[in-house]
Amino acid sequence: MQRRIVIAGTGSGVGKTTLTIGLMAALQQRGLVVQGFKCGPDYIDPTYHTAVTGRASRNLDSWMVGREVMKEIYQRGSQGADISLIEGVMGMYDGKNPLTDEGSTADIGRILDTPVLLVVNIASMARSVAAIVKGFQQFGQGDRIVGVIANRAGSEGHYKMVKQAIEQECGIPVIGYLPRDSAIELPERHLGLVPSIERGEMRPFFDKLVERISKYIDLEQLLALAECKPLESRSSLFQKGEPSLVKRAKIAVAKDSAFHFYYPENLELLEANGAEIVYFSPLAGEDVPQDADGLYIGGGFPEEFAQQLAAQEQVKVSIRQRIGQGIPTLAECGGFMYLTEQIANTAGEVFPMVGLIPGQVVMQSKLAALGYREVEGTEGNFLLPQGAKARGHEFHYSTFQQNEGVELPAAFQSKGRLGTKAEGFIGENIVAGYTHLHFASQPQLVHTWIAACEQYRRSRE
Repeated sequence: MQRRIVIAGTGSGVGKTTLTIGLMAALQQRGLVVQGFKCGPDYIDPTYHTAVTGRASRNLDSWMVGREVMKEIYQRGSQGADISLIEGVMGMYDGKNPLTDEGSTADIGRILDTPVLLVVNIASMARSVAAIVKGFQQFGQGDRIVGVIANRAGSEGHYKMVKQAIEQECGIPVIGYLPRDSAIELPERHLGLVPSIERGEMRPFFDKLVERISKYIDLEQLLALAECKPLESRSSLFQKGEPSLVKRAKIAVAKDSAFHFYYPENLELLEANGAEIVYFSPLAGEDVPQDADGLYIGGGFPEEFAQQLAAQEQVKVSIRQRIGQGIPTLAECGGFMYLTEQIANTAGEVFPMVGLIPGQVVMQSKLAALGYREVEGTEGNFLLPQGAKARGHEFHYSTFQQNEGVELPAAFQSKGRLGTKAEGFIGENIVAGYTHLHFASQPQLVHTWIAACEQYRRSRE
């Protein structure tokens, strides 16, 4: 038997993340090895998971990578864990399409043959909560719902009324609750949270959450409900299972509080196909390693550290020189922003960046883009040739403004919910844009990139 369970919600904002990280921490405190997963492409919640469990949380996304590859990602991630907790996205049945379950928490639970715990905000309700749970049971394949957790209870008496109603009308157990308490509510989601998580500033919050979870939720019952048969999957992406022993190229990866969002599978696929990953920190003043054959600057929060990044002149010179010499480079979202001429924050302050992409990034207080993207390479894209497609995700609060009178070659034709548009920037050896690509959606780009890195290395010998 294995233990895995989906923590689903009736909608966004019901407390899934708070409960998930609290359960992770409480189970870990019991001596269990806990693995976190997040349905969908989000990377803020996985950062919480990783901080609590000490194991890299992974995204499970049936639209971006397909059903079989998603199973493989689950299998790899769950190895060595005593229990896997899979945090849902939005409401249980919300996915890519309002007319189907594709990409939803329900769909992922179905693909992984995993029981579901439904989180319900019971504030200002009693018996009516049972009607909500019953509706979720009867919609789609809701029979996977094996239990309920009630959130924001006004009192123990309030919780008991809700528990009795659900158990009588729905035939499933309510395994506990959390009281309404602002001290155990996660701060409002924003990008600046992630650096504070990484600095350990949220440890007291996590500790307080564990104390409440252990007091109000039946963890033994949760462990029993999470028992299910082992999942079977075919290995397609990682046939060898381990990184390639033959190293074909070194790829330098920017990694620090300003640049840290990488799907783990992206780096693992590079390693499995012969790349050696070497990390460097632009924030700490580290140049691109001299022996690097490729450069990857991923997503993150350059705007949060714009002043420090602007002050690291030698790093910017290093990046300009290496890209000018032909190092094959991918820059995603935060990396794309860093390669422009400057970042202007919401206060109007301007900070000079690397200066390779003509134009500036302007921060705004409202979300500029959010959603899935299917991108098609344009002519001259060394990584994703014209006509080749990959899938990914956009999430940013900034806009890129190109210099007046300058026409920039786009890296992609990017298709989203609102149509198709030109996106990003390409040079002879650079691909940059706002889209976070998931390499598992187009594994050929891994081979293409490593081959380009090998060619670059030979040109320097």
